[in-house]
Amino acid sequence: MEIVVKGRNVEVPDHYRTLVAEKLRKVERYDQKIFRVDVELFHERNRRQADSCQRVEITCYSRGPVVRAEGAAGDFYSALDCVTTKLESRLRRAADRRRIHRGRHAPVSVAEATANLVQPPLDSQWPAESDSAFEPFEVPEDNQPWRVVREKEHPAEPMTVEDALFQMELLGHDFYLFNDKESGRPSVVYRRRGYDYGVLSISQNP
Repeated sequence: MEIVVKGRNVEVPDHYRTLVAEKLRKVERYDQKIFRVDVELFHERNRRQADSCQRVEITCYSRGPVVRAEGAAGDFYSALDCVTTKLESRLRRAADRRRIHRGRHAPVSVAEATANLVQPPLDSQWPAESDSAFEPFEVPEDNQPWRVVREKEHPAEPMTVEDALFQMELLGHDFYLFNDKESGRPSVVYRRRGYDYGVLSISQNP
């Protein structure tokens, strides 16, 4: 399993890379087919967000669905603790779904599967560590928020709305773009209040 750790606006020290590898070895047991894990660290310079100024994103690429999680805290060590807890929960759900399909049992709904999830607190206790090893660096001023800073493409394999909701939950997103297997149209599922979801589709009418 390849682990790629990189920082945005921050230099990542070697001892933190080692800690990331140790954490990810514990969650690998849920999916032995994971071949790459991307770990990104973000430093928020806004002083008003001091309690969540350090953010860690982890994305696992496997032969199955992509699984992603994000955690934020006042330091990178607590953020890593938070994100690995979320990641473990989502990988466990994906593993449970694979077992259900192999056993030919009826899968539970997304709402039922996520009803008992508990989000880990951001103030998780860690041994005393210092963030002084993380050296932030400046970003060019022309990186404005109204510009397109990232583009993504993902497979457009047709799927049902239920499968799209499941993929959205594994990624931790509030929406998910997919090709509807029944209608054949590009569609988007999105999160509403509570455990309610919505579906947007492109009309075929001119």
